[in-house]
Amino acid sequence: MALSLKTNFLSNMKKVIPQMEPYFDDAETNAIYRYMKSGGWLTEFGKTKEMEQMISDFTGAPYCIMTTNGTISLIIALLALDIKPGEEILIPNLTMIASPNSAKLLGIKPTLVDIDPKTLCIDINEAEKKLSKHTKALMYVPFNGRSGKMEEAVGFCKKNNLFLIEDAAQALGSFYNGKHLGTFGDIGSFSFSTPKIITTGQGGALITRKKSIYNKIKKIKDFGRKKGGIDNHEDWGWNFKFTDIQSVIGIEQMKKLENRIKLKKKMFKKYKDTLSDVKQVEFLETDLDQTSPWFIDIYVSDPDKLQNFLKSKGIGTRRIYPAVSSQKIYKKEYKKDAFSVSEKYASRGLWLPSSVKLTNQEIETVVKAIREYYNS
Repeated sequence: MALSLKTNFLSNMKKVIPQMEPYFDDAETNAIYRYMKSGGWLTEFGKTKEMEQMISDFTGAPYCIMTTNGTISLIIALLALDIKPGEEILIPNLTMIASPNSAKLLGIKPTLVDIDPKTLCIDINEAEKKLSKHTKALMYVPFNGRSGKMEEAVGFCKKNNLFLIEDAAQALGSFYNGKHLGTFGDIGSFSFSTPKIITTGQGGALITRKKSIYNKIKKIKDFGRKKGGIDNHEDWGWNFKFTDIQSVIGIEQMKKLENRIKLKKKMFKKYKDTLSDVKQVEFLETDLDQTSPWFIDIYVSDPDKLQNFLKSKGIGTRRIYPAVSSQKIYKKEYKKDAFSVSEKYASRGLWLPSSVKLTNQEIETVVKAIREYYNS
């Protein structure tokens, strides 16, 4: 009896389709084993340099530096550009909370800006209205891997003497006119947390084309010293270093990146094509030649009800971020501002199962359940 119950329990567990899960195989396991047997010290060293070079080669950025996570990478970017407490940075109102919070931690004001309904990226026309004499930078977030016209963002920043930081945490593998996102501004930032297209558990990276910025970032993440092992501190800095053990995993994950990008694009297309006649479900127009969607995002009038229905079928989903201005920690500060587009899409957005482990059969199961919900 007990064995039968256990078998039934395990059988039911297998039927769950998670919204997201990481994907590792023997390559990571064997690489870690070899590294540990080699006597590696685990701390940041040769393997981290190897991973940084792989990211540079893939994105086309001359310089890359690994750090502890995507939030810290944004904090380092703001420090490297010498944006001071009391100054302001333009940030889209639809983004992961790390974007504005990175500024808040340093005493910099995140000036929230509404988004473009076609891309869900910051609306440059709205950004123009939010400029002040204290504005020093714009943080561009390619939401779910999509971007708007990057020449507009670059031109806006040049015209107004602003730094351009790209929070490209969701955009590894996404391009605009053949140029990788994250390489248009002064600094680009990536994340390697568990839900990302490749992961090292936690981790972040900064890329730049400017050697002076690269050198400054290196000091900031290593206690402000000119080089490791010498405890003379020329500038302010902290311990924001990565580890070689994470890099060993990251190197194997990077080898799989091209294939995962193809899988993400096929997944998005299959969802969109098979749900094209379900009029209640909206997909954003997505150029799959350029864009690698991070998650599969849909927009519906009743996302919470749909989410609960899918959950009852063993299908995991995730609500898209609330508009930053609606979050409790920001609500009071921005209660007089209007953010109609970001509030609309935040209230309607739902991320469907999006793991690269997802099978065609599982996608068909999700689609069937969505059809059942709306047909009923």
